[in-house]
Amino acid sequence: MEAKLLPQSRSPIATALRRIHKQGCSSIVAVLARPEANIAGITEKLILKPAESKTEVAPKTSVYNDNWFDLMAINYLSQSLQSATGLKSRKSGYESFLEATSMMSKKFNPNRQKELVIQTLDSVIPKIILNMIKTLLPQSQFTREYFAAFTTVFFAWLVGPSEVKESELNGRREKNVVHVKKCRFLEQSNCVGMCINLCKMPSQAFIKDSLGMPVNMVPNFDDMSCEMIFGQDPPASNDDPAFKQPCYKLCKANQKHTVKCSS
Repeated sequence: MEAKLLPQSRSPIATALRRIHKQGCSSIVAVLARPEANIAGITEKLILKPAESKTEVAPKTSVYNDNWFDLMAINYLSQSLQSATGLKSRKSGYESFLEATSMMSKKFNPNRQKELVIQTLDSVIPKIILNMIKTLLPQSQFTREYFAAFTTVFFAWLVGPSEVKESELNGRREKNVVHVKKCRFLEQSNCVGMCINLCKMPSQAFIKDSLGMPVNMVPNFDDMSCEMIFGQDPPASNDDPAFKQPCYKLCKANQKHTVKCSS
C-alpha cells in the first residue's frame, strides 16, 4: 500500500522519503508526508514571521548608574519642582524628575511652564550666590569658557555626558560650547515640547537674567544631542528652528492628549 502512495507524489519531499524507505527506515515515516500545497504554506509563514517581528523591536535607551551625588541633585531638583507646582510624584530618582516634569507639561501652558521652572531654579540657588557670580564674572572669554567647563563637570546627572567644543565668537576661537552627546532628559521624556518648554526656554532666560550670560541652546531632535553656546543670544521664537520641530511619533503627550506639545 505504501509503495503505491509514495510514487504518486512528485514533490522533492516525497522523493527524499522514497530514498529513506529504500535504506531500511520504518514505514511510519510516510505518515509525516503532507500535500505539497500545505508544505509551501508552512514554509511561507516561517519566512514571513521574522520579517514582521523586526518592527516590534523597541529602540534601546541609554543606561545611567547614578552615584550618591547624582541622586541627591536629582531628588533635590525634583522635590523643588513639586513644591513649586503643587504636584506630587511617588517615584524616586530620575523617574521622579521625569514624572514631575511630565505632569507640568500636561497641566500648565508653555508660558506657565517656563515661569515655574525659573521660579524653581531661583529657589534652589541662593540669590546672594547668583548676584556674586554675576558681579565677579562679567561676560568675557574667561567667563564663557568657565561656564562651559563647569556645565560639563557638574550637570551630567541632568543631561548626560557632554564635552567642551570650540566656536568662533567676535572673530576669534574660544571654548564656549557645551556639546551634550545625547540629552538624557530628551531621550527619556521623548517629547519635543518638554525639551523646549521645560529646559531650553527657561534655562536660556534664567542664565541670562540671573547670571548675566546669554546662551543659545540648540537641540538636535534627530540624534538627541544638544549644544549650549555661551555668549550667543538665542533667536526669537518665531525664527528658532526648534519651534518648527513636530512632535515625535512616539511622543507620549501627543498620543495621550492629542496636542501640539511644543506650542
